[in-house]
Amino acid sequence: MASGVGQFALICDCDGVLIDSEAVAARMLVHELEARWPDTDVEPVVLPLLGLRIETVLQGTATQLGKRLSVADIDAIRRAVEAAAMQAPTVEGIEAALAQVPLAKGCASNSFRPYVEAVLARTGLVKFFGDRLFCADAVPNPKPAPDVYLAAAKGLGLAPSACLVVEDSVTGVTAATAAGMTVLGFIGGGHASDAQIDKLHAAGAQHVFDDMQQLPELVAQWTLSATAATPP
Repeated sequence: MASGVGQFALICDCDGVLIDSEAVAARMLVHELEARWPDTDVEPVVLPLLGLRIETVLQGTATQLGKRLSVADIDAIRRAVEAAAMQAPTVEGIEAALAQVPLAKGCASNSFRPYVEAVLARTGLVKFFGDRLFCADAVPNPKPAPDVYLAAAKGLGLAPSACLVVEDSVTGVTAATAAGMTVLGFIGGGHASDAQIDKLHAAGAQHVFDDMQQLPELVAQWTLSATAATPP
């Protein structure tokens, strides 16, 4: 294949990268759990689990706190969290950044496809991704397994090494790294913290940034180095 932007792709996570929803989701999770478990401090348990599927966060929190949630509880909380997250604003600068990136673009999410489709349609970001959406309900295992990223590479017709990923969570960085992709860690969302920088690096992020205005240049630098490393 001739060298150039056509042989590479940018793959973005949805929550926390395209929309600033993780802080919204975290607040709703904490609210719903505290309503069921009064006098229990759930926030310190919930926050480290963000990025995992909602069901996994809920089950993990219940286990750590010695509590139980019914199937109906889990379903109700998931619907409440998704409804809140769906109204979250886009990450500042993401639309302008994506418009400046000349690569094919895909979205790889731990959320289910109907939610991702609704979010991208509401925000107008769908124009960058079309139907190149790769979601947890279409693969055997959600992130941190690499399945959704391997499905994205296959769907885009590219080797994993030809894909650059933007992720905001350890769960997502772990998944994309396991798939053999280069990962940029993003910490500009409302839920980000300084401690997250070290965690994302440790999970495999090659670079961590906090402003989407930096994304086009980071993509350009990666594309140059990836092109140089690709046999003619």
